[in-house]
Amino acid sequence: MDKLRQGLRKTGSSIAQVFTGTKIDDALYEELEAALLMADTGVKATEFLLADLKQRVKDTKATDPSAVRALLVESLAELLKPLERALVVGQHSPTVMMVVGVNGAGKTTSIGKLTRHLAEADQKVLLAAADTFRAAAREQLSVWADRTQVQIISQEGGDPASVTFDAVNAGRARGCDVVLADTAGRLPTQLHLMEELKKIKRVITKAQAEAPHEVLLVVDGNTGQNALSQVKSFDDALGLTGLIVTKLDGTAKGGVLAAIARERAIPVYFIGVGEKLEDLQTFNAREFAQALLE
Repeated sequence: MDKLRQGLRKTGSSIAQVFTGTKIDDALYEELEAALLMADTGVKATEFLLADLKQRVKDTKATDPSAVRALLVESLAELLKPLERALVVGQHSPTVMMVVGVNGAGKTTSIGKLTRHLAEADQKVLLAAADTFRAAAREQLSVWADRTQVQIISQEGGDPASVTFDAVNAGRARGCDVVLADTAGRLPTQLHLMEELKKIKRVITKAQAEAPHEVLLVVDGNTGQNALSQVKSFDDALGLTGLIVTKLDGTAKGGVLAAIARERAIPVYFIGVGEKLEDLQTFNAREFAQALLE
């Protein structure tokens, strides 16, 4: 909780300043609206939170700005609640996860952290280095495989779809619990690359019916509204099942989760609040709202 609070301090301090006065009036709500928009909460979520907050203030007859802040925590926690869902493995053998995201979002690092998270829960994990366009990505994933002592399927310059196909088949043959496929980082505007991702998804289904069971998008929390547009684009193309939101430490745009909740409520399985392995935390709506606003 301390780590989360620390990570969200930049966002939280700008919103918290609104409640330092002595009156609850239109000026307070206007300041709050500006602070929420600056935190990249987005227009729809901001309008929802303000309307909900005013109703709560009316219902509770709150007269003190600090009480209003507590009510905003409740409102935000409720808005974020649909995003709170645990990642489930074990219903399929193996559970196949396809991980996507733009370059620089922290995709490969997040896969490494997720691998550790799963390995610590006694899951046998197999990594697929399907980001074949970037040699550094394969090397980076190999380092994570060594560090977390898991197996990896990798080909130099191979076709990403065929690497993934081989990995799913190997995962089944080796009795793995989870197959995690790292796909090439790309922008959703690069249509030919989005087609490549769709192909990978189709090939996974050929290797194992009903797979992939999870299509996870890694987004950089620092990018604010841009993160929301990535969520929409990748969801439209691939049908996302979950998100990993990285780099929430030190960003002033932590409100983007509210925007996602209001416009495309895809579960946030994990949030990244630092560089260390253990800094990948499961998302808890109430804890997040409290850390952001208290």
